[in-house]
Amino acid sequence: MDDPLYVIDFTMARQTCTPVSVDFDEDGIADYLDDQFDQGRSPAECLRIWIHTHPGECPRPSMTDEETFDRVFGEVDWSVMFILAQGGATYGRLQSRVGPGVKKRLRRTVDYSREFGGSDYDAWAAEYLANVDAIDPFANHRAGALLDRRGYAEIDHCTSSEWVAS
Repeated sequence: MDDPLYVIDFTMARQTCTPVSVDFDEDGIADYLDDQFDQGRSPAECLRIWIHTHPGECPRPSMTDEETFDRVFGEVDWSVMFILAQGGATYGRLQSRVGPGVKKRLRRTVDYSREFGGSDYDAWAAEYLANVDAIDPFANHRAGALLDRRGYAEIDHCTSSEWVAS
């Protein structure tokens, strides 16, 4: 596949999430990059697309999303932010820092005609539980045990999860 925006795999980086924030584990990102390099991938192939979920129906980026995107992806020549809202609505934007730079909304397409080996629910649930510390500030429990069959953390539908795509 010669399309740099075609996502072939998802990796859940270690992180701590609340309903309104995410804090990526720096060692987790370093481990992810080491694994990608070991597989022969460059940063241009594995650290350009940030995919995350939003609770509720609205996929528009929050100020926290914008700040995180700028902090984590602000130095690379191009990157993409993709948001999937719980209700199924999506948002996608390409950001390029080359030349005069550009920020452009993207048409989002899910291609169901291709095989996708990463669709094993049990494996995804295990990866989520191993890497996401989802904290509900209104309860005294961790959200990981409440992951539902759609892959959403069920804390009154208010926890987001972050993925790095390659």
